[in-house]
Amino acid sequence: MRRVIQTAAMILAFANAANAQDFGVIARVDPVASQIQDGWFGKSSVALHLSQGVPFRVFHLDDPARLIVDFKEADWTGVSADDILEADGRITAARFGSFQAGWSRMVLELSEPMLPIEIGMPVDQVTGQAVLRIALGPVTEEEFAANAGSPPNANWAPEQARTPVVEKIDDEFIVMIDPGHGGIDPGAVRDGVNEKDLMLTLGRGLAEALVRSGEAKAFLTRNDDSFVSLPARVSLAHEVGADLFISLHADALSNGQAEGATVYTLSDEASDAASAQLASQHNRADIIAGVDLNGSDDEVANALIDLARQETGPRSEALATALLEMIEEAGAPLSKKRQKQAGFSVLKSADIPSVLIEVGFLSSSRDRANLRDPE
Repeated sequence: MRRVIQTAAMILAFANAANAQDFGVIARVDPVASQIQDGWFGKSSVALHLSQGVPFRVFHLDDPARLIVDFKEADWTGVSADDILEADGRITAARFGSFQAGWSRMVLELSEPMLPIEIGMPVDQVTGQAVLRIALGPVTEEEFAANAGSPPNANWAPEQARTPVVEKIDDEFIVMIDPGHGGIDPGAVRDGVNEKDLMLTLGRGLAEALVRSGEAKAFLTRNDDSFVSLPARVSLAHEVGADLFISLHADALSNGQAEGATVYTLSDEASDAASAQLASQHNRADIIAGVDLNGSDDEVANALIDLARQETGPRSEALATALLEMIEEAGAPLSKKRQKQAGFSVLKSADIPSVLIEVGFLSSSRDRANLRDPE
């Protein structure tokens, strides 16, 4: 696999050196000509047709097995996985979209260990159009795992745009607002409505209302359609010295008739099966976006964090109660069991009272209508 990464790196370097002047415009992906399909002898292939050549890199991640392709930059407007992905193939799912400012990403989920045999992006000298071609072949689990991981050159695609570190004034009250999902991770999608877009709109409105009140200063973990990893969302709250962390979501549940707003606080044990399902969906966001989650937990650090949460836990619960009272006073619909607990990753800050608000459920037609209504 090292040879594959080196090959992709050489393609990137060559593209930058030879055709840098051609890469100022975003390359559009052609969903009609593009195809991801299985071949003979356990092989699979990717053929992504682009309006022009762009720098790219290819790597793979384990547990679960994924192939990642980063682009600078590809426009996926109008493309769906159903358009380009062969049903019941060894590549079981395809996700794509913006990843960070100036970069987009395609994540392919693999049903079995496969690695690239060939990688190339030939460019038509007349039209300037390009085709990214990747041929994949079967390998052992040991071979796949041996070289899995993100490429070492982190400067090629910065982890994310950071919120500037600010010097906090003693009497300032700072709220970090976290619009859920973003970029390659759309969150729940129903009837053409994306959770990530709704929550960004709501987050911006909430931040503006807080600032106008004159009683708080507000920051957003993302202010555009960019992907921000789950740990980074918590880190951003620490960087601005936040006094509160509020994560905004509007999920969809496959079972049940959940409706209305719910406020969650952190607990290792979920309040019910639906809460456990939601936490699982949220915590998979980084995996869906092709983020490398390899790393070791520090048992000592975790013990200290648990001690710190003995103080912030009750404050988070008090915040949840106060928020629910105000939501009810405002006349907004609440779910039957309005205050719950679950193991959401974004609530794991040890020193900042944190809540996650499901402002409604896109799986509910009533909530969808409410969420699309500006009032």
